[in-house]
Amino acid sequence: MNRETTSVRAGEEISVEDLSRYLESHSKLPAGDITIEQFPAGSSNLTYLVRTGSDEFVLRRPPFGNTVKTAHDMRREFDVLTKLSAVYKPAPKPILFCDDELVIGSEFYLMERRHGLVIRGRAPEQLENSPDLQRAVCESFIHNLADLHSLDYEAVGLGDLGHPEGYCRRQVEGWTKRYFASKTNEWPELEIAIAWLNENIPTESRASLVHNDYKFDNIMLDPDDLTKITAVLDWEMVTVGDPLMDLGTTLGYWMSKDAGEEMLNMPFNPRVLMENISREQLVEMYAATSGRDASNILYYYIFGTFKIAVIAQQIYARFVKGFTNDQRFSAFDRFVQALGRIASAAVERNTI
Repeated sequence: MNRETTSVRAGEEISVEDLSRYLESHSKLPAGDITIEQFPAGSSNLTYLVRTGSDEFVLRRPPFGNTVKTAHDMRREFDVLTKLSAVYKPAPKPILFCDDELVIGSEFYLMERRHGLVIRGRAPEQLENSPDLQRAVCESFIHNLADLHSLDYEAVGLGDLGHPEGYCRRQVEGWTKRYFASKTNEWPELEIAIAWLNENIPTESRASLVHNDYKFDNIMLDPDDLTKITAVLDWEMVTVGDPLMDLGTTLGYWMSKDAGEEMLNMPFNPRVLMENISREQLVEMYAATSGRDASNILYYYIFGTFKIAVIAQQIYARFVKGFTNDQRFSAFDRFVQALGRIASAAVERNTI
């Protein structure tokens, strides 16, 4: 439910000696022996716990075998969090950026460590047994996303982060290209959804900051009050664009019972919430909180499902090509296939 750190996976090690030398000469961090462990749950950028003396920091670096540099730009992520953490409390504060790839084999940055409960799959007993708490936690989850969307990104200094005009078209066309560039199998159902998305691109709604990967797997909750969010993690895809695209990705991760046991057991969100709170209810919460028109949410849901499938396909392609030995990724082709089925079914039934 809340896995902490483990020993570093084989092939993803960081040299303690090289990192120690760099930190001693380039930072004002407390002196002391360094130890490194790994946060094991992520499937994109790699995340490590760095202990120096009694202090703890989180180190982020791109995945091994990365072929999409713009999706793993550590400098960009560091700069965004530097500005965002000053006005949006759930965003962790970054501390140090390193662009010298000789230190650990890639650029990286350090940030503060936040503490909280990350729920993956099975939820705490009080959440499993309380429909009222389930709804309250979902309302907090959606309200926090709407808060991000309500920020004045120009005032924060993030006005040059993205180009809102034409955002939807660029997203659909860009993810389509990424899919075909990483394709390893034939997925006809997914390609039905791809064709539909490219033929029905909507005009943008009012632009905002978008996280682009917002799910319970990327938030930390206060264990003493599950309705309080202590951190939002994984900002690698943050940009300025259509907030309904952001909500659509969140909905894409939100499996319903007809998705099947394998998908319901994927650890993106607490299963008990997905079984008792529908995607339609999440949309209603968002519309009520944000005041935005979400009547065309079907398009954004199908896009979100498709985008998640492409992310999975890129990860699976890295495994197939031998760029990672992480056995979690060996079955991601089944994940891509299932998401294609879900997306094409939504196209056919014309509802989320």
